[in-house]
Amino acid sequence: MEMQLPPHEGDELSVVDMHTGGEPLRIIHSGYPEVKGDSVLSKRRYVLENLDHLRRVLMFEPRGHYDMYGALVVDSELLEADLGVLFMHNEGYSTMCGHAVIALGRFAVDYKLVKEPQSPETQDSLTCFSTDVTVSLEKFGDVTVDISYGGAFYAFVDAKRFGLDVTTSRTRDLVDAATAVTNAVKSQVKLHHPTSDDLAFLYGTILTDGKDDYSSDPTANMCVFAEAQVDRSPTGSGVTARVALQYHRGLIQLNQTRTFQSGATGSQFTGRAVEETKCGEFKAVVVEVSGRAFYTGVSRFVQEPEDKLTHGFLLK
Repeated sequence: MEMQLPPHEGDELSVVDMHTGGEPLRIIHSGYPEVKGDSVLSKRRYVLENLDHLRRVLMFEPRGHYDMYGALVVDSELLEADLGVLFMHNEGYSTMCGHAVIALGRFAVDYKLVKEPQSPETQDSLTCFSTDVTVSLEKFGDVTVDISYGGAFYAFVDAKRFGLDVTTSRTRDLVDAATAVTNAVKSQVKLHHPTSDDLAFLYGTILTDGKDDYSSDPTANMCVFAEAQVDRSPTGSGVTARVALQYHRGLIQLNQTRTFQSGATGSQFTGRAVEETKCGEFKAVVVEVSGRAFYTGVSRFVQEPEDKLTHGFLLK
């Protein structure tokens, strides 16, 4: 017998839930109002200014949780694109998300959103913004970080600088260290993106195991992004940025595949640099990332008008 909601008042939102390497993705399937704008970035601004309450409804408790991640499929302004996507999380909206792209590749094929299904693959050019940047942290003193772009800007630093291990240390300690780095970079480093000011912000900090030299063994990292949100996967856009950084330093060659492991769950992605390119004035490299996504369920959420918590809340 199919489960049905009993009679109720209030709007409904239908979603498909997936995960990639343990990192959740809630894909909004129906119930969202029209998103206006002539580009994906203008649509991103529109939902921020006009529909942000729905992000909180789906990402926050009681329907979601502090580390929930979501995707809203929209039309793309690019003729060659089958769809555009707006990514959302506990703080707002990101500009790129690798684990979500992997999941959406499968979703788009299964839900027949692509005209010519092929191997789920997306291509992006990744840049290394700056290496060996020193920032001052109140608790830890001067810390040297690398900043790289993989659809979003990340700061990279070896967890050992804080006496931590990305696979065995307490998550709370890793989050505190990464958040301190993020806050320091945001206040002390001016970021620049060659094509859009909307992209010129630090998305998060990735703590690594320091094993950047090429090896067939996995290298582990943990990403803390948005409002201290912890990525359960190796972080798709973070892997792309880390590959770009390793290539920039001469630690990895074109078409050498590396395995990246989540310090949180042990799940793995692979990444490789496939060709050099340019992004504005920056040298860049095209990176290919591979991983697997799985369905976890489908849901219909309702917003009953008398529910005082219907718009969501977060416990920190």
